[in-house]
Amino acid sequence: MHKDLVIGINSSTTATKATAWTKSGVLVAEGREAIPIANPTPGAFEQEPGDWWASTVSALRQLLAEVDPARVAAVSISNQRETFGVFRDDGTPVRPAIVWLDERGHEEAEQLAEHVGPETLRRICGKPIDVLLPIVRLIWLSKHQPDIFASTERYSDVHGFLSKKLTGEWVTSTASADPSGMLDAQALDWSETLLAAAGVPHAIMPRLARPGTPIGQITAEAADTTGLLAGTVLISGGGDGQCAATGAGATQPGIAYMNLGTAVVAGVYSPSYGHDQAFRTETAVADDGYIFETVLKSGTFLIDWFQRELAGGASLAELEAEASASTIGAGGVAVLPFWQGSMTPHWDAKARGVIAGLSGSSKRGDVYRALLEGLALDQAFALEMAVKVNGAQIDQIIAIGGGAASPLLLQIVADATDIPVSRADVAEASALGAAICAAKGTGWFATVSDAAQAMTQTELTETKPIAESVARYQKLRAVYDDLWPTLSDWNTRMWSFANE
Repeated sequence: MHKDLVIGINSSTTATKATAWTKSGVLVAEGREAIPIANPTPGAFEQEPGDWWASTVSALRQLLAEVDPARVAAVSISNQRETFGVFRDDGTPVRPAIVWLDERGHEEAEQLAEHVGPETLRRICGKPIDVLLPIVRLIWLSKHQPDIFASTERYSDVHGFLSKKLTGEWVTSTASADPSGMLDAQALDWSETLLAAAGVPHAIMPRLARPGTPIGQITAEAADTTGLLAGTVLISGGGDGQCAATGAGATQPGIAYMNLGTAVVAGVYSPSYGHDQAFRTETAVADDGYIFETVLKSGTFLIDWFQRELAGGASLAELEAEASASTIGAGGVAVLPFWQGSMTPHWDAKARGVIAGLSGSSKRGDVYRALLEGLALDQAFALEMAVKVNGAQIDQIIAIGGGAASPLLLQIVADATDIPVSRADVAEASALGAAICAAKGTGWFATVSDAAQAMTQTELTETKPIAESVARYQKLRAVYDDLWPTLSDWNTRMWSFANE
């Protein structure tokens, strides 16, 4: 039978999606299975690695009930980033995995900053100091659970663990290892300097493979479990953020992507390495190059929160209509959207959300519009800083994710950034990015870029900036950009009081 499909597996925070794609980027079939997440203590978020595998097995079996596994040329993985586990060499977890949402490690982040220095860390791995980094959480583990740390034989992200289950080999993508804060982003190898700073032996780290290169073959045991054919090739993929950029077609200078999902993740491609406090640098899921990435943890999470907690369960259509009736600047109401802390550009995990400027005349639609404007203005500032280092103009933003379904939000983003925003009609951009890697790795295309060009020919719906609105938002930016510096010291004091 002709092998005319590739599979992209996207193991995200809440679910695994297994998707089958043609050479032209047509989604043929999919399977989906949820992944449980535990919150055992305040600020602690964990998952069982066995659930990563069980959800992958279920999603693949659902998919392969619809398509003949003999049609599958190759498989690749996109994974939730910064989530990791510690294991025995045979793949048995030593403890539950620590999820990227976890907030433990504030003291350890400060310890790493003192030991290595923020500039040195950023120069080597492209990441500002943050509690999100697995290197920080490994330091936390060595300090708070030393017996577990000492008994660890393998460290692995989700990609590496699934590779082990599928092929028997501990191998991860450089684009999956990159978010750990332990990869030398220019050498594309584990940094001995950073491993030593965390007290992590090189021997426990998985082998690295570039995106789009073969890792190994599906074993007979994995084939029996998943329904894949033994001998099917597993191709290195990457982190879900970088895979989403590739799946959205943002693999060249001048094009940024913006994933308006639970978090807002945006990035612009750069052929050369650069680093700055205003963004984090990730290796691209491409043949070469990097993504200068901005992250706001409160994206559609914040919209859902407002709808549930403050809007009395009002529908999104109602809220959009009310917000559309409000004016730019929301009648003097402004929102700092730091409900989950601030990553780019402030890097303050203690930051919290603020609704400012309320008056007796403020209406629900004003507050909702201010919330959307806060999301857009935060990203406008962060992307502006990324462009300054990148040196290339952004001509287009490709929007994906659930929030991209909101015409009002897309218009606000276009006006706040003064950049046209195009909505990509692709539901599973991260899974498509992994499938693009599989298509290159199996030999369908010579490069990842060629595969991306052929497989991301989706129709784009463009939202253009409105000149009068752009001018108004530029004036608002002059006020908005001062809000966080003005409140940051107060916020720290309030956070300390609330956490006594």
